[in-house]
Amino acid sequence: QVQLVESGGGLVQSGGSLRLSCAASGNTFRNYDVGWYRQAPGKQRALVADLTRGGTTNYQASVKGRFTISRDNAKNTVYLQMNSLKPEDTAVYYCSVFAGALRYWGQGTQVIVSS
Repeated sequence: QVQLVESGGGLVQSGGSLRLSCAASGNTFRNYDVGWYRQAPGKQRALVADLTRGGTTNYQASVKGRFTISRDNAKNTVYLQMNSLKPEDTAVYYCSVFAGALRYWGQGTQVIVSS
């Protein structure tokens, strides 16, 4: 099983920036499609951004131009750079990987954006 640990969340003012990190266990990370999801209070977990093993990215429309997903396969880590944060970005952020036919989730990291 792939273990995922998110970090980098916290409290930030509107307009600020955070970089989330997700460290994965294992030795085949470069073969995984990866993604960031978030769950705001009262809402379902939703895709924020994903990045395939081949380098293709996809973003939720509301974060395009503000967020960037990237990965460092040598460090088994996926990142989410979040700029120009808005209160609507407040949520618990989860990283996920597809390892073969299985999907794994981290525990989540809280992001709170104050107005």
